Amino acid sequence: MVRRPLGNHHHGPETLLVTSDTTQTDVVATQTENLRKAIDRARFVLFDFDGPVCRLYAGHAAERVARDLVEWLERQGMRGLLTREERDHPDPLAVLHAVDRRRPRSDLVAELEARFTQQELKAVDKAWPTEYADALIRTWTAVGVRLAITTNNSPLTAARYLDGRGLADCFTPHIYGRTQDLRHLKPDPNCLNRALSALGAAPSQALMIGDTTSDLHAAEGAGVPFLGYARNKEREEQLRKAGAEHVVDSLETVLRVLRGRS
Repeated sequence: MVRRPLGNHHHGPETLLVTSDTTQTDVVATQTENLRKAIDRARFVLFDFDGPVCRLYAGHAAERVARDLVEWLERQGMRGLLTREERDHPDPLAVLHAVDRRRPRSDLVAELEARFTQQELKAVDKAWPTEYADALIRTWTAVGVRLAITTNNSPLTAARYLDGRGLADCFTPHIYGRTQDLRHLKPDPNCLNRALSALGAAPSQALMIGDTTSDLHAAEGAGVPFLGYARNKEREEQLRKAGAEHVVDSLETVLRVLRGRS
């Protein structure tokens, strides 16, 4: 603790303030060092797609996609499969999950999933790259780290986006996404396990970057260290409350560590 000459009546509060500042600095330094160690250990990095790599629905609202799926179901005479809450849900994956729970591995689910994939593919053209993601991907590739996509999105969607950004060579063929067996969507670790197996990677050698608690739980299920990306405070609080040790609000932090500037 650093002490400065202080007037008697200010001594207590000012000493506490300095102590608090010093402690906060120590905490940040420890967090940065732990993050550096996690990054340095990684020989394989598994990226979630929508969030850490891009904002898929930045120009093609997810709510609109969910509504399209609900309307399609209604045209098939299947409105009764969904509760009112599910029909109004803004997440198309929630609609898909709800149908799969009631008609598991059915032709209806297969058709709905295919329609969802077509909507995702449309969204690619208006997707926004996550800031610093392209540079981070290229830098990790340049230093010999092997990369994979592990996502609940269609692998076709991720592949089209990466190709359009000139990033396909950094991942191909290691893109592991949604299949028609929806039981294996994250938080199930299936896509991570498929990636690890194909890469010949031990879980402890890998690092997953994700932005949801489903990503975190999938990483835990696969035994893979996790790095949370949170573009707002609400998401950061969700990840930390769920147990994420490492959370950054910008991929620039990871890039700086990787380049040895932090």
